[in-house]
Amino acid sequence: MPSHTHTRVARGSNQAGRAVALVADVLAFVIALWILLYLLDANRGNELVEFVHDTATWLSGWSYDLFTFSREWVQVVFGYGLAAVVYLLIGHGLAGWLYRRG
Repeated sequence: MPSHTHTRVARGSNQAGRAVALVADVLAFVIALWILLYLLDANRGNELVEFVHDTATWLSGWSYDLFTFSREWVQVVFGYGLAAVVYLLIGHGLAGWLYRRG
């Protein structure tokens, strides 16, 4: 009986780990998509572009002005990029911990 319970806990930990990694990937993707749209000079009047920009700005609000650069494109790449990298590192680190826990 204990092995059955352990299997159920391991399966739950693996599923939780996958969910955490997926959320981190989606957050980083949205931010990276905004960086790409910005660099390609996408039409900011477009609703999709506006949605991606607003979401990325909300997600990276804590990191955008952490460093200041004289060129706006560098500010966007580093300000938003830092948030994407942090989400990936923390999300996948937590997912790895959940995998090992199971």
